Amino acid sequence: MTSPRLLAVSDLHVRYAENRTVVEGLRPTTDDDWLIVAGDVAEQVEDVRWALGLLRERFASVIWVPGNHELWTRGKDPTPLRGEARYRHLVEVCRELGVLTPEDPFLVWDGEGGPAVVAPLFLLYDYSFLPDGTTTVEEGLAAAYRAGVVCTDEYLLHPDPYPDRASWCAARVAESRRRLDACDPDLPTVLVNHWPMTRLPTRVLRYPEFALWCGTEASADWHVRYRATAVVYGHLHIPRTTVEDGVRFVEASLGYPREWKKRPVRGYPTVEELLPRQVLPA
Repeated sequence: MTSPRLLAVSDLHVRYAENRTVVEGLRPTTDDDWLIVAGDVAEQVEDVRWALGLLRERFASVIWVPGNHELWTRGKDPTPLRGEARYRHLVEVCRELGVLTPEDPFLVWDGEGGPAVVAPLFLLYDYSFLPDGTTTVEEGLAAAYRAGVVCTDEYLLHPDPYPDRASWCAARVAESRRRLDACDPDLPTVLVNHWPMTRLPTRVLRYPEFALWCGTEASADWHVRYRATAVVYGHLHIPRTTVEDGVRFVEASLGYPREWKKRPVRGYPTVEELLPRQVLPA
């Protein structure tokens, strides 16, 4: 008999028809499988609702964290909310669907590989993953602009009511630390965040300046501090598993069709082999 599994996906980007087909094919292997969705489901709220609603019908529990794409607000967006208001609206959509978010009590995975507290986080980024040769945020951003590497967040991800994205990040880091500090110290955790929680995964980026939009140094030791048995993230569209300080870091993204359709190539699985990624048991 197959044991229940804790699974993960991210960066589903269901605005693309090919990716919607992939999502329609995602199914559990047991009635008790849980699914982590680590952000970038879609840019429009109704697409997020469709994807998470479908997955919630199939999996025993679905746990979502926002990515940058969910937080984008375009000029003609049918849901023109910005910043914190947009995030809170997405949380309410998830609650209507029975999907857990960073604003809900953390669940404990009691299946094989557990018990472990599954902690969905929303940390954003603060430009502290500086390009080599720079020492300040200003220098880092200048280097990125010179290289022509500028994340679309600069135009579409609004931090309202915070003065800037770094300030919003600081608030999210403080709130996340408060909640993690309150967890049972005898239980390990599975940390979930859309953006990488350490700098190491960004070292393989084709355009290293993009790391500025990929996380915060504030969470660099959280996998040790909070007894992580695994860390789940996305954002990079580089699906792989790495190990830091004995902890598995699972990048669970699908990515854009132009990316995943190039597979299989050496070192990359097919989409069918890739998703969903198994987090526990290891």
